[in-house]
Amino acid sequence: MKEIVIISGKGGTGKTSVTASFSVLGGTGVVTADCDVDAADMHLLLAPDFAEAHDFYSGYLARIDPAACSGCGRCAEVCRYGAVDVNDGVYSVLPLDCEGCGYCARICPDEAIRMEEQNVGQWFRSSIKTGGTMVHARLGIGAENSGKLVARVKNEAKRIAEETGKDTVLVDGSPGIGCPVVSSLSGADFVVFVTEPTVSGLHDVKRVHELVKRFHIPSGCIINKADLNTDVTRQLKEFLDEEGIVHIADLPYDETFTEAMTLGLTIVEYAGSGLTEQLSEGWRKILHIVHTKGE
Repeated sequence: MKEIVIISGKGGTGKTSVTASFSVLGGTGVVTADCDVDAADMHLLLAPDFAEAHDFYSGYLARIDPAACSGCGRCAEVCRYGAVDVNDGVYSVLPLDCEGCGYCARICPDEAIRMEEQNVGQWFRSSIKTGGTMVHARLGIGAENSGKLVARVKNEAKRIAEETGKDTVLVDGSPGIGCPVVSSLSGADFVVFVTEPTVSGLHDVKRVHELVKRFHIPSGCIINKADLNTDVTRQLKEFLDEEGIVHIADLPYDETFTEAMTLGLTIVEYAGSGLTEQLSEGWRKILHIVHTKGE
């Protein structure tokens, strides 16, 4: 079983649209994982049925029992985050400021503070319109620990692939280089960058490639809207060649991308699109690289 992760150095490059197209092209042969949990939106294109929903717990929040609290103020003294509030002599914890370290509970002489595990979101197992399976999630508003939720989504997708005999897990990762991206990359067999020919696109693909190199994962790149700035596209191709990154495809600017999305369709499902063959060829190229590696 091989794991392909699609990422981008910045948002708005078309990463999720490309990943959803690959999911459609892969059909029932792939398990799809939407690991962009902070801004999950691949469900808009793949029509999951949300058949299974599971709460996700991670991190702790301090709670002060006012009936047991003697008002000594030790918790407020030791909290370096300023999360303990006092109002008319009653102590309480400000949820948005508490980091869940538990120190206040350890030093409370009255044992009036308990640490409660937090429900920070949900993850789902769904059937999608391709007949395949998708694992996805929804992080709570303002919730942290997105990296841990990404790990849960990925691990569940891999477990399903192994149980059902699927040979490919397709992962839509988060943009950028933060914790969710690191979690998305863990265990990957091949990484695909989706970028665009802009100054920021060139800068950010270089930045995310530096991260991927630390994991020693082979990579490829799709240049979206490649015809909008031929000079930067040339610079991108030079960078790919210098770094040994496989050039997967150049996709021209095409307004049917947007037209398809308004209908809840991927571009490869949209009649009249000239991008279907290019994306199909790119998907075949990725599968060939991944499944022949080491043979």
